Amino acid sequence: MTTLIVRRLLSALPIMLIVSLITFAMIHLIPGDPAVAIAGLSATREQVENIRRDLGLDQPLMSQLWHWYANLLQGDLGRSLLLGQPVVKATMDRLPVTLALSAYALILTLAIGLTSGIVAALRQNTWIDQAAMVFAMIGISLPNFYLGLLMIILFAVELRWLPTGGYIPLMQDPIGWLATSTMPAFSLALLLAGLLARITRSTMLEVLRQDYIRTARAKGLPNRQVVMKHALANAMIPIVTVVGIIVSLLISGSVVTETLFSIPGIGQLLTQAVLNRDYPMVQGGLLITTGLLVLVNIGVDVCYALLDPRVRYDG
Repeated sequence: MTTLIVRRLLSALPIMLIVSLITFAMIHLIPGDPAVAIAGLSATREQVENIRRDLGLDQPLMSQLWHWYANLLQGDLGRSLLLGQPVVKATMDRLPVTLALSAYALILTLAIGLTSGIVAALRQNTWIDQAAMVFAMIGISLPNFYLGLLMIILFAVELRWLPTGGYIPLMQDPIGWLATSTMPAFSLALLLAGLLARITRSTMLEVLRQDYIRTARAKGLPNRQVVMKHALANAMIPIVTVVGIIVSLLISGSVVTETLFSIPGIGQLLTQAVLNRDYPMVQGGLLITTGLLVLVNIGVDVCYALLDPRVRYDG
């Protein structure tokens, strides 16, 4: 297992380097000058040039890229042009917010998606199956920002059950955290739960038709044991694959959700950085986000090996 993790980490290094190169190139194609954004529209040309020189933006692109990689090897992702603090610190301060929201949304996704998929498979071609699949189709089709707006109008404006936005840290006030995180988490979870429900249903239907399931039932095992111990356990490999994709979508989808609900996470931080041409913040934030997605993929590989002893990564 240790060898698997080490190999996956080493294979992720080229991916990280390629992502950093693509990000660097795309950032410099965005129209606008960060020096002007920092100095303000009323600044003189000389003041703007001084800021460009202090930030190293007057150097050739290859020179800037060389300094970026040199600092990266030392664990230095630079300083945010607008926040005036190291990119690592700014990102790590926001990371717990995004992870807490993503974890909440993941729990909701698993609870809704797995339950709907299993029940639909066990009640195939009934109204329950059809209702679950209609729900899944609606969830897959609705954009999360549109669903978020509908939830704000209904639960915050009309019913006044929940706040329209903002964020209260979990450790500061758990009840307040639930109040400010429930709508964003549901707006993410309902979309992805539809995907998980469809995959779970199709996988369970395939497994339930296998000979060993008929044998288990012929032995008189309780239906609950047959479903949970035999059917679901053997359907977990494709489900885990989809869950890994869902976790990645939760992290990347935080950009829209955190902006919509005014949640101070990595998504909102990157949005502000892009709008203000904060090159170091965008580069460093995307690199850290990519690292999180790589860790998710490694976790999926580890789950494969734990769930199915036949899975090996020695080759």
